[in-house]
Amino acid sequence: MSLQGRMRKAKAPSSRRAEIQHLHQSYASGQPLLPACALLTFLHKEQMEITANEETAEGLIDRYEIEGTARESRCMTFEGFFRYMESKDCCVFDHGHTSVYQHMEKPLSHYFISSSHNTYLTGDQIVGKSHLDAYVSALRKGCRCLEIDCWDGPDVEPIVYHGYTLTTKILFKDVITTVKQHAFEVSAYPVILSLENHCSKEQQEVMAKYLISILGEKLLSSPLDPATTGDLPSPNDLKYKILIKNKKLKDHIEAESAAGTEESVEDEEEEDEEEDEEEEEEEEEEEEEEVERQTKAKFWPHRKAVAKTKHKKKVAVAEALSDLVVYTRSVKFISFTHSKDNQNLYENTSMAEKKARKLAKTSGAEFVLHNQKFLSRIYPAGSRTSSTNYNPQEFWNVGSQLVALNFQSLGLSMDLNDGRFQDNGGCGYVLKPAELMSSQKSFDPCCGHHGPNSTHLLLKMISGSNLPISRSGKPLDSFVRVEIHGVPSDSRKKTTHTVKNNSLSPHWGSAMNFNISVPELCLIRFCVREQTGLLSSDFVGQYTLPFTSLKKGYRWVPLRSRDGCSLDPASLFVFVWYP
Repeated sequence: MSLQGRMRKAKAPSSRRAEIQHLHQSYASGQPLLPACALLTFLHKEQMEITANEETAEGLIDRYEIEGTARESRCMTFEGFFRYMESKDCCVFDHGHTSVYQHMEKPLSHYFISSSHNTYLTGDQIVGKSHLDAYVSALRKGCRCLEIDCWDGPDVEPIVYHGYTLTTKILFKDVITTVKQHAFEVSAYPVILSLENHCSKEQQEVMAKYLISILGEKLLSSPLDPATTGDLPSPNDLKYKILIKNKKLKDHIEAESAAGTEESVEDEEEEDEEEDEEEEEEEEEEEEEEVERQTKAKFWPHRKAVAKTKHKKKVAVAEALSDLVVYTRSVKFISFTHSKDNQNLYENTSMAEKKARKLAKTSGAEFVLHNQKFLSRIYPAGSRTSSTNYNPQEFWNVGSQLVALNFQSLGLSMDLNDGRFQDNGGCGYVLKPAELMSSQKSFDPCCGHHGPNSTHLLLKMISGSNLPISRSGKPLDSFVRVEIHGVPSDSRKKTTHTVKNNSLSPHWGSAMNFNISVPELCLIRFCVREQTGLLSSDFVGQYTLPFTSLKKGYRWVPLRSRDGCSLDPASLFVFVWYP
């Protein structure tokens, strides 16, 4: 009998333990012991562990069965089976993906790279506090691209803060010392320091001195020897190295072709924000962007005037700092055609979310091709003064590697980022799917076509266990919302019914079906919510993971709090199937 048939026929068990006991009895034919051969049948039929053999089954018995007689007879009691079903071997996240398993010899442009925006801030963009702990926190979350806003400070001591605001200031040298101490705690792969550089030539030289003296051998200050084969180096090539992302002085050949133009430290974020402001005056935008523009007008009434003043005072990049830029030279994005004809592999562009979103919608296939060769960084709109985030999925869909988020802001965007980058051992580098790297077939995420690996996903939301109680101290009225985040045609949400007054063991028994055209780009988000009114609900816990890390069969789903901390022992019990 099929899973759904058995579920309909049997009365819903009162707890997860009862659910698992029912499975044990079914495969043990009602006997107290589950033989290794029956356990192997369960692994093949229910857990879809197609490579499992007798040795696998006996290994599980050795690992989880503690009753001596059962072990000797190569059987599992219910208690041993229960321990197995509650173990990491039955987690919905593929345990093999908790360590680095992907090919790490490809050029940097082939990877999604965990990236932070205005990393120093612990709060909003106007009066928030700048703190060294923000860098430590980001690095411990696997972030590999950190942003440092550099300004002239007193006593020729560069400082870090959000310029022209009331955010507090910290010393540049302290930031670099903190990065050195924590850069490779959770990942051996390279860290990129994205400098938003507003310093005078004199203080840039001080910055260069600190980078060299503090980072020492960790700083990549010259091309690799031997040089890579015409491509960007790989994460493996750059292990334990820190790269500087900044503008760079033109070499002699470039200088001659540029007819004497001077490279400046004018920041690309500010340039793009000014362009975006001009576009906003000319175009009719969505309601959300209208609200953002009003927010910007409220908090930044002087911003344009300041920017224009700064344009008159461009300062040349200091040679000492320029010399430290090797594979991550910042250049202004003009067009995909211009980049194709003029951009070098070691040059990268940055653009605000609005500009990137427009390009993704109108020129998605070109954006994907651009990102096959070059690094592109996307950052939040300047109007996000409260440090809110955009949805990073829309820019991963076009292959942008450095999709920078405000790591201090909790919610959906950071849940997706955490879900994306828990893959591949949480090392901060995740290989982009083949669809985004194909030179044979163009890919536009906004076109509703089916990819070569399109699939059907069945999720059976069976039950919950040990959910947190509500704020009022009463058991929850809970439901589960399952969200698919991927290309636009794949993105959708489905919910279970609400189970009232039960935090200990709510039972939903709800089946959900999803057709997914590009599973390699998809993230699955399980979100438990408390029904607080007819149309209102509160967040309880969530868990997000890539579709490619989703294990089949009966699995438990860990839950995390809004700030990403484990809510153990709270979890969900699900059945997962796809071809």
